[in-house]
Amino acid sequence: MDKPKYTILDVGCGPRKRANALGIDKIASSAADVLHDLNQFPYPFPENSFETIYCDNVLEHLDDVIKVMVEFHRIAKPDAKIFITVPHYAHRNANTDPTHKHFFGLHSFDYFIEGTSHGEFHYSPVHFKLLHVEFDKNLKSAHWFDSILVRLANFNRDLYEHRFANIFPLRQISFELQVIKK
Repeated sequence: MDKPKYTILDVGCGPRKRANALGIDKIASSAADVLHDLNQFPYPFPENSFETIYCDNVLEHLDDVIKVMVEFHRIAKPDAKIFITVPHYAHRNANTDPTHKHFFGLHSFDYFIEGTSHGEFHYSPVHFKLLHVEFDKNLKSAHWFDSILVRLANFNRDLYEHRFANIFPLRQISFELQVIKK
């Protein structure tokens, strides 16, 4: 398989593919450059192909999160950045969409990150480093209270999720991971 000319992959790009990215989606009417069912492995790319992978509100629709993360690791270059945005489990939109198969919280990706409380459970052979996590990243707040809540939640993410997420749910959570290849 030829080396891709793109260094950025937009997974499940839908109609809004990122600029300068190679889009992959299973829907023919999307802006995808590559049509592929994301539940079918392997993805049609060679190992170490991409420096950046975006997965924006897609992972919750896929069958097997662990297999997807293993596949991201395979097609990513060493030290590549993976940007994942998913609905936060406490928000009604996470539970309303009947196509959502998974729910995510602050520590959902700890299982892939060494040194975390969940990283000792080796559910997959791949590892990532957590670079950043943020609630409601780049979302406009509908009300002044929402703006304050987002700032407070991001100031102390564990406190927010442990004590307040079910009372004042935020819409989504974004992760920035770095691929660790040994």
